[in-house]
Amino acid sequence: MLSKLALTQVLKTALANGGDFAEVFIEEKKTIGISCEENKIEVVSSGTDSGVGLRLIFKDKTFYASTSELTKESLIKTAKTLSKGISGRPKKIKINLQPAKANVNFKIRRLPSEVKIEEKVRIVKEANKRARSIDKRIKQVMVGYGDSIKKITIANSNGTLAEDEKIQLLFSVTVVVKEKGILQTGTETKGGFIGWEIFGEFSPEAIATIAAKRAILMLEAQKAPAGEMTVVLSSSAGGTMIHEAIGHGLEADIIQKGASKYCGKMDKKIASSLITVIDDPTLPNKRGSYRFDDEGNPSQKTILVENGVLKKYLYDYLTAKKDRVEPTGNGRRQSYHYRPIPRMSNTYIAQGKTDPKKIVKSVKKGLFVKKMGGGQVDCVNGDFVFEVEEGYLIEDGKITNPVRGATLIGNGPEILKEIDMVGNDLGFEIGTCGKEGQGVPVSDGQPTLRIPKIIVGGTRK
Repeated sequence: MLSKLALTQVLKTALANGGDFAEVFIEEKKTIGISCEENKIEVVSSGTDSGVGLRLIFKDKTFYASTSELTKESLIKTAKTLSKGISGRPKKIKINLQPAKANVNFKIRRLPSEVKIEEKVRIVKEANKRARSIDKRIKQVMVGYGDSIKKITIANSNGTLAEDEKIQLLFSVTVVVKEKGILQTGTETKGGFIGWEIFGEFSPEAIATIAAKRAILMLEAQKAPAGEMTVVLSSSAGGTMIHEAIGHGLEADIIQKGASKYCGKMDKKIASSLITVIDDPTLPNKRGSYRFDDEGNPSQKTILVENGVLKKYLYDYLTAKKDRVEPTGNGRRQSYHYRPIPRMSNTYIAQGKTDPKKIVKSVKKGLFVKKMGGGQVDCVNGDFVFEVEEGYLIEDGKITNPVRGATLIGNGPEILKEIDMVGNDLGFEIGTCGKEGQGVPVSDGQPTLRIPKIIVGGTRK
């Protein structure tokens, strides 16, 4: 690891031609991946990737380079190359690097790196075996395990020196069933900024069972109805809608490009008074959690929408500088190969006050969504189409028959205004969010929600 003196020299070299801001991002990442398909272990991989990203900002323009060479000489050479891209005035540079303090700490009871590879292979095999044992109609099972530990050091010309260790574990089971020409898929995934203790709460066999039973349930389900109806989104559905329909639109770079429906809406009502939206990377064990963002800013809870009123955007250093505000600790990057950009972390709708059972009971005829699937969304206008992976009819206030093939079609900003009941529960789902070619781990959450009217796409009228 480079010394403070060496880091300071690199930063000063980058600023030699009058740059406004310089940053060094050092990363060392170790990964393990195991996959099982066709009833056998297909891949067992491990690897280490390390390198450094150098960023230089001049008059709101970013110059970026990355290298796998971690010597002072190599970085100074790269810094000189970056500095040639600007034509500012040379100035006296004083940099005093001081260790940054995190606002939160995450306790990992057993690091994945402490678990032997044989044990990791064993749980993958056990999940595969359990899933296949549940029903003869199961035609394919895919089990994936992955863990990573990422050590980072961030130093910048403002004097920040942040060091962190980010741990991720992911376990997923996908089951495909077939009968009479009908194919259905069930998936269950667990993981987060967490250690091996996750399997004390969710055993591999239990995860496999959920995936298999979900696939079978949808195989036996009747076709989903089509038309406008009341929809109840369960807290277990995952916060896909909030992530896609509003989250990206509140990232400051999209706002500054004028590409969001929420431009110019600060302190204005943009959602139902029942809706409060929060982004919080300080939550323990969630997939989108971190102590520092990838610019060395301590993570913090940010209230984006409060009682329906827009209160904040998500900022990294550069977008905050343009708006003359403080960063919110949301500057994130996939790796040292990429520059940081504003990204969500753990984004969710806050709990309400209504018993979820009362929400269901209030619906005479509608759709209950237990788990959302994939979908598409237009981040500019908020129009979306989301698949329903597991859904049921609501009849006379009761959840009844499962249905398959349902989709939700609507506009995110408009739906947020129409939500009229919010449950006192809260659930999260995990994922990897893509933006500008970068993927970062996130969690999305919500309580049980009632949408009075939304178009449901189905095959039965």
